[in-house]
Amino acid sequence: MGGTTGRNLTIWLATGVALLAFNPVARAVDAEGAQMLARQSGCFKCHSVDKKKDGPAWRDVAAKYAGRADAVAKLTHHLTSGEKAKFEDGHEEEHKIVKSTDAAKITNLVEWILSLPGGVKP
Repeated sequence: MGGTTGRNLTIWLATGVALLAFNPVARAVDAEGAQMLARQSGCFKCHSVDKKKDGPAWRDVAAKYAGRADAVAKLTHHLTSGEKAKFEDGHEEEHKIVKSTDAAKITNLVEWILSLPGGVKP
């Protein structure tokens, strides 16, 4: 390949690699580690992978944030800040803070949630 076609292909490949490298969901996640942290933090009391409970199903969360550049930052903030969670009956409670100060474990949990396919309706 030569000329413009070769340069275009090189640019296209470099762009694809860069997008994968900087897309946190594109990296492999440790599903077992994420679920363990979720269990230890009591997340499954209000959340499920597939079904709405007091909180949304995590597949629905993944669908809501699909394609958003700020998804990891938003969910990380939600899991670590204790901000208010709003419920269908109108009341609000402080969201429980994930039981870890290890940024890598928290990011893994967030990336696992975002990696879930689809989004189901309640």
